[in-house]
Amino acid sequence: MALQLGDIAPDFEAQTTEGPMRFHQWIGDSWTVLFSHPKDFTPVCTTELGYMAKLKPEFDRRNTKIVGLSVDAVDNHKKWSQDIKETQGHAPNFPMIGDPDLKVSKLYGMLPSTLEGTCDGRTAADNQTVRNVLVIGPDNTAVQKYVTLGPLSDDNLRIIKDGITADDRVVVNGLMRVRPGQEVTPEEGQATPSAGAPRAEAN
Repeated sequence: MALQLGDIAPDFEAQTTEGPMRFHQWIGDSWTVLFSHPKDFTPVCTTELGYMAKLKPEFDRRNTKIVGLSVDAVDNHKKWSQDIKETQGHAPNFPMIGDPDLKVSKLYGMLPSTLEGTCDGRTAADNQTVRNVLVIGPDNTAVQKYVTLGPLSDDNLRIIKDGITADDRVVVNGLMRVRPGQEVTPEEGQATPSAGAPRAEAN
């Protein structure tokens, strides 16, 4: 079953390019953006990972961790990272989850839970549904979900990057058309940030 907004993002243990990860423990008290890819070395995903690496300081500034997932083994991710650095100028500076047994993809409803086998022999087309962006709050709750990170643009990423505030129940809306210096407001019907909470910035 696909993860719904308001659900607790499932916890899991996995190997990453930065070592073992227990997901909820790794999140800690941060916001998290989890973005998944169907296969290593795919051209669009290569550009996206390079661009996310470039933007990582902006996420850090917002107390937000970023983590990628691709349906391949960690050793393959490490080879891919070198290719990303050579072609995009920035190697991933965040963990990349290995999912060779499809465990995480199935846990998050991106592949059928009844699917058998491993990543071996599977193509990007076979895994095309493993292409999601999930914004997770410090309480491990899914607060925003996007079908894809692309087409890649600063405006597209701003929805994720600046749609996060210090209040884990406020997600701002419509940021594709917000220009630097403009005030951003919560979605209609949602609470305003708690007193003293820093506002999201449009930049």
